[in-house]
Amino acid sequence: MDKPQVGHRLVALNCRYTHSCLALFYLRNAVEQNLPIVSVELLQLTINDPYYQTLLRISAGNPGVLFFSAYIWNGRYLRRLLQDLARLCPGKPMVIGGPQAEFLGPLPDECTLVLGEIEGLAPSFYQDLILGELKPLYVAEPKAEFSFPYHQQDFTSHLQNRQILYETSRGCPFTCSYCLSASSTRVMRKELHVVEQELQQILAAKPPLVKLVDRTFNDSPERALAIWKFLAECRMQTRFHFEVAPDRFTPEILDFLATVQPGLFQFEIGIQSTNATTLAAVNRKMDVERALAAIGRLAEQGNIHLHVDLILGLPEDNLQSFADSFRHVFSCRPHYIQMGLLKVLPGTPIAKEVETHGLLVCHEPPFEVLSTNTMDREELAELYLFGECVERFYNNRYFPSLYQHMVKNGEDPFAFFMGLLTLCIERDFFQRAATQELMTELLLEYTSGRADADLLRELFCYDWLRCGHRFLPGCLAVTSIADVRTKLRKSMPQELPPLYSSAERNRFFKQGIFNWFSVAALEKLGLQAEKGSAVCFLVESEPGLQGWRQAVVLPASTREIP
Repeated sequence: MDKPQVGHRLVALNCRYTHSCLALFYLRNAVEQNLPIVSVELLQLTINDPYYQTLLRISAGNPGVLFFSAYIWNGRYLRRLLQDLARLCPGKPMVIGGPQAEFLGPLPDECTLVLGEIEGLAPSFYQDLILGELKPLYVAEPKAEFSFPYHQQDFTSHLQNRQILYETSRGCPFTCSYCLSASSTRVMRKELHVVEQELQQILAAKPPLVKLVDRTFNDSPERALAIWKFLAECRMQTRFHFEVAPDRFTPEILDFLATVQPGLFQFEIGIQSTNATTLAAVNRKMDVERALAAIGRLAEQGNIHLHVDLILGLPEDNLQSFADSFRHVFSCRPHYIQMGLLKVLPGTPIAKEVETHGLLVCHEPPFEVLSTNTMDREELAELYLFGECVERFYNNRYFPSLYQHMVKNGEDPFAFFMGLLTLCIERDFFQRAATQELMTELLLEYTSGRADADLLRELFCYDWLRCGHRFLPGCLAVTSIADVRTKLRKSMPQELPPLYSSAERNRFFKQGIFNWFSVAALEKLGLQAEKGSAVCFLVESEPGLQGWRQAVVLPASTREIP
């Protein structure tokens, strides 16, 4: 067998080490198929690596041709690399594909752009590559199918300790004007038996996370349900991430998802806005009422992590309509609410409507919006910081009882976080480490004048101890945890099934954490107690996503007012 004559280097520039580049593996397969005598090297780097080291690693060994994928997050970095590589290795052919390839700006003469999916490139591209006569531009034709991207050895080499990306379909049925997928509603789907076979190959490597990158995984509800059932039956420790449209969940799907083991699935849900005028302006079709109902039901089931997106600075959205969108999403109690600025990406329909909507956009990637016809820069800046406040205080497991209390009482969450933001700015919070203790201190200060301030303090204590802490911070320590344990050890019976037997009593008091709670707090927490009592936080965690400690109300006779 002939040995490879020339080596080509395929380079990915990811955001972080744990990420991987799916396009790199499709490209590798296409080159191997069309140029079987050419060796191919994969090189996955990050945009945070030392620049000079990256430059040396890419150019080392005089590879035949360098291949890159251009994305919104690596465009500036890649443009710099291409310029310097052309100086370092004059005449070295460099091929650039990816969704941002045509928007990189002026490039060295050594560069060739490839537009479209690699599977659709004509044989002439590979012939020109062999002859060393690459043209400046190649446009791939759409293909009706795409193959499995990975070799089995990839899972123990290039993908080890990284996310594994996989797609069961390509394309998107929607035409949202801010998305690169808006140019076509063509969706290609793999047959179900092929998806199952390919997923089995991935699962054989026992990866911790598989991220399915289908633009709308449940576009076909019946197909999505079949794949979810298959994955649930595999009974693996692997987690699976999906981008889903919540208004396409059927009653059958919701019933099934309620039975899925906690943590198996995690959903990324793009609501973006609940304002009908805004949705129409960006050509986004969604049944808002049905979408919110589905999110609320999934959140109540509590076994699937829900990440919901809202976009700041969409056309026709103003401060009040965005506030309403936030209220709607908050009322569903997803685990994570992300608020990011609109990115006006080159090549999207909205990029042609900048003047129509009065969009002021950053000059460099990621092309974030600075103001609009309906939201001036001061309002947008305030909402950005509002999002940062929610990011720190909501998108964690620290204060769930507070937010549940707010929802049940019908409290305005937008007003709550706006007021909290004012305090955060006064206390320079965003310049400090956002520890749970610091956030608790700020929340205590912020709520100190409320009629329910004492109740909220107890809720903060409960959530603090449920997170696994063995002591209360100074701002919450009305009583000593050690004193509570000592008093309970003296007063509680020798046996208290099913919590402990006489032989297990010492271990129970040594491992457990104890604190007093009022009857009002216990009722608010949904814990059964006729009177205020002590609560024991066990070593064992609750079943579910958050990993909170199990909390057990001790007999009412243990109550002692500190």
